[in-house]
Amino acid sequence: MTLFRISRLVLPAFFALCSTTLTASDESLDAVIANHWDWVLEQYPEYRREYGDMSGNQSWTDLSIEALQQRNTATAAFRADLNRIDTSTLSPSAQLNQRMLATTLDEDLESFESGLHLIALNMRSGPQHRYTMVDRLPMSTERDYLDWLARLEKLPEQLKQYQALLESGVRTERTQARIIIERIPNQLDALIVDDPEDSPFWGVFENMPKTIESDTAQGLKNKARAVISGSLTPAYAAFKDFIEERYLPNSREQPGIGSLPGGKAIYAMLARHFTTTDLTPEQIHNIGLGEVARIRGEMQDVIDEVEFEGDLSEFNDFLRTDPQFYYETPEALLEGYQAVSKRLDPELVKLFGKLPRMPYGVRPIAPELAPDTTTAFYMRPALDGSRPGWYYVNLHRPEVRPKYEMEVLSVHESVPGHHLQIALAQEIEGLPEFRRNSSVTAFIEGWGLYSERLGYDMGLYTDPYSRYGQLIYDMWRAVRLVVDTGIHYFGWSRQEAIDYFKNNAAKTESDIINEIDRYIGWPGQALAYKIGQLKMLELRAQAETELGDRFDIRAFHDELLGAGAIPLDALEARMNLWITAEKARL
Repeated sequence: MTLFRISRLVLPAFFALCSTTLTASDESLDAVIANHWDWVLEQYPEYRREYGDMSGNQSWTDLSIEALQQRNTATAAFRADLNRIDTSTLSPSAQLNQRMLATTLDEDLESFESGLHLIALNMRSGPQHRYTMVDRLPMSTERDYLDWLARLEKLPEQLKQYQALLESGVRTERTQARIIIERIPNQLDALIVDDPEDSPFWGVFENMPKTIESDTAQGLKNKARAVISGSLTPAYAAFKDFIEERYLPNSREQPGIGSLPGGKAIYAMLARHFTTTDLTPEQIHNIGLGEVARIRGEMQDVIDEVEFEGDLSEFNDFLRTDPQFYYETPEALLEGYQAVSKRLDPELVKLFGKLPRMPYGVRPIAPELAPDTTTAFYMRPALDGSRPGWYYVNLHRPEVRPKYEMEVLSVHESVPGHHLQIALAQEIEGLPEFRRNSSVTAFIEGWGLYSERLGYDMGLYTDPYSRYGQLIYDMWRAVRLVVDTGIHYFGWSRQEAIDYFKNNAAKTESDIINEIDRYIGWPGQALAYKIGQLKMLELRAQAETELGDRFDIRAFHDELLGAGAIPLDALEARMNLWITAEKARL
């Protein structure tokens, strides 16, 4: 996965199929959507596995400059195809389908035209993390291992493709921030090993399933050693040389994408994309400032409650440094997360009428990734049901992972946050596949942040420090609005952003630095959380006011999640219709 969403690609046969004018009907739109989805799966072989299709298990997505150009040309043709459909004749659900696909295609075209595909990696995304893909694969048969080895043999070619993209970015002033690229060589060092068994790519061969005969397993291991030593290690060493000698010296000195030619317009586009609104960076910045002020007031209430003698900054320093708030070992930290998660599931029936069938589990983030990534993340279930959802937690340096954040983090990443919402969306019948797997960040992350407030309804945050932890996380997302726009639109330095974060949130300095660098490397994404949450809170308040005693929180949530992840204005229209129908029913 590259820094920004990869543009969709269609095959040459597309042009022949689209040579005739389509009739304005749901059926014609469905045909366009189905054709588009088929080509998406054709071009992204890694994704087919999610549907139980193993045909792409030996391949990587073609990231050559030529392939990206072909994708852009074909995306424009798909967009023209949608233009042939008279949207006024479509059903309401089909109109939403048409609009969401059209928006995806438009944004892909704009992204390519802006050259964002050339900013092809950051410290959390890029070819240095390819070994983690095995976590998404079954790896239970000899065929699985042969496919993985075949894919590894092709990985050096993809490294060359990344290098070509980055080189083109240097020539056209589309480069990643230097502070981000400075992290990459250390990540690559983990892949440049003398002993192949020290490589992260070796891990899956260490304890192979007993269903694979020992002689066969030994042969696979021998081949893995040869591929790692003879192919992968030299390829990554050459890529590191390129990063250090060519790309790093030419990466952009300023952290903000606004410092690039046309960068402010690019950032405004990214803000529209990630929030699904027309809010300008200036408006978003001001919303953030207002939210920071509001949450500071609520934090002060907790400080007064625990009778701490000092101001907010001193209280935050106390939380960052007092050993009572931290586990001593990674093992104890993991057990703490698992214990919190077990308490969540029984409370869901109070808030939802429909729950997902797919389970989730808690896993540690890989040690090679942990130092450069955030506190936790979520991996969605496989669409064919072969893999559950996974809530990944960071166990690196437990002395900077506070206990008072564990409840709020868990409700965001697992249930009722990401796992519940995404698993339910995957189970909705009748949606086209691109909707069932929609990545509308404002909805998905907005729901995650909204879910943090639901912890109160679930009996969490009874301890004042845990309640303060919830406020820390709310403040964290409010601060994001300020620092993300500050860095990328108003020209803030990295240190200005770090200082603003430290002055307003009790996150540890280690987390704050990783967060700020995440925003630098992924412009605009951080805006989605708070903007989405505010809309959902607004809709809930509206429903509670208009329905009064008849307001049913379970029915409200079922309706809110019932269409999958959709743009915020479409969500508002959907919930207004529901409120009207509920009032009529009463």
